[in-house]
Amino acid sequence: MTNHPLTAVVADDEQLARDELCFQLTQIDGVEIVSQATDGLQALDEIARLNPDVAFLDVQMPGLTGFEVARRLLENGTDLAVVFVTAFDHRAIEAFEVNAVDYVLKPVEPARLEQAVGRVRKRRAEQPLGDQLERLVRMMAGQKDRRNQIAIKLAERIVLVQADDIMYASLTEDSINIVTGQVSGTSNYRTLDELQARLDPDVFWRVHRSHLVNINKIKEIVPWFSRNYILRMRDAKATEIPVSRSQTRRLREYLKL
Repeated sequence: MTNHPLTAVVADDEQLARDELCFQLTQIDGVEIVSQATDGLQALDEIARLNPDVAFLDVQMPGLTGFEVARRLLENGTDLAVVFVTAFDHRAIEAFEVNAVDYVLKPVEPARLEQAVGRVRKRRAEQPLGDQLERLVRMMAGQKDRRNQIAIKLAERIVLVQADDIMYASLTEDSINIVTGQVSGTSNYRTLDELQARLDPDVFWRVHRSHLVNINKIKEIVPWFSRNYILRMRDAKATEIPVSRSQTRRLREYLKL
């Protein structure tokens, strides 16, 4: 146990994720959660009010993203440590490789979280945190518009794949499965809408509420009942993906069917 507890603010718009993160933090000696926030603006208010040692910020939040919160903290000259919590946002992963502050991937693993807390303690003693945050924000800003890589979880590994190599992504139960020509794994994007926002809209079409396809990876278009279609993809299984009625017209116009 440290003599001076590390005070923390936790910000995440999903209550279950926030509750789980707070629970895990309470299991680490020397960490005291002084407040919680449900969005970026509230996080800023709580940080200004309480002046904690560290903020755990979800990358994707309404109002202000975790990255935008960090930018404002930097502008205010804060000496706050920031740990981002991210669902495989590839921009964040690439930026954090320099270990400017730290990041934790969802779902949060207790050992990884404890490691992040250890890094915060170490860096508070070694270097002004404002310098670290400035470097992190600068790197992330420079990568803001990159869309060329997506992270996929394969068992215990995380691989980065080129977006153009993705054949399709499907919502199956509570997870999003991404298939390329070489690998198939899960993404921690919460919805297909979020994943689609990271991809080229001219290439990736939401042909069905549960399916997002790369139109350049369609092998065959199979006529179906009521003038609808099924797409047969170029993967090894020749996966068949239905086209919703609302997207059938767009497909016909694009391919001149």
